[in-house]
Amino acid sequence: MSNKILVVDDETEIADLIEVYLKNENYTVFKFYTAQEALNCIETTPIDLAILDIMLPDIDGFTLCKKIREHHTYPIIMLTAKDAETDKITGLTLGADDYITKPFRPLEMIARVKSQLRRYQKYNPAHSDTGATSSAASEDNLVCGSLTMNIKAHTCFLGETPLVLTPTEFSILRILLENTGNVVSSEDLFHKIWQDEYYSKSNNTITVHIRHLREKMGDSMDKPRFIKTIWGGGYKIES
Repeated sequence: MSNKILVVDDETEIADLIEVYLKNENYTVFKFYTAQEALNCIETTPIDLAILDIMLPDIDGFTLCKKIREHHTYPIIMLTAKDAETDKITGLTLGADDYITKPFRPLEMIARVKSQLRRYQKYNPAHSDTGATSSAASEDNLVCGSLTMNIKAHTCFLGETPLVLTPTEFSILRILLENTGNVVSSEDLFHKIWQDEYYSKSNNTITVHIRHLREKMGDSMDKPRFIKTIWGGGYKIES
């Protein structure tokens, strides 16, 4: 079954171009030029990934991203204007997993879509092996104090409270938990999460995701219980 991609952009040439390249990769594309049309689609259609432009004629892409995140955890890629750093940070803060700067290379867009889908499907419970042994199930659990993550079930709990994480947030936290006690640099996080040659990002990307994780965990940068910032080094979680 092909993945279902939602594309929302009021610039018809760009939306049509994205559609052509996605269909060439055998994705099923749901293309809209307004946010309201996209919201109507989301209510009735299971989506695997969304590509959202920020400047839309009715509801802006930030609001659309926020509305999607109220009920869905699939990857969201934002389309931003060139060098609009504030837009990128805002999108990431609202739950987007990545951004593409206009104008963009179609192959770069395809690479990012594949990267996000690969990570999302790897950890989505719908793709887990229900016949796993109890030993394997134990290996799927990462625990640090009151923080518990199950990789296959794609769940994370702080005590008894579930943490609703985006695919990127889940991946970052998983990497830190797998390296408990060790410092993971921002560069290593980039490499482990985005393994495409097209990715060249500033530290702001990881910083925003870390900040969002801390907010969801009720953590503090000044007196962290879980994620510690190692200045000049990266981040780590201590047992």
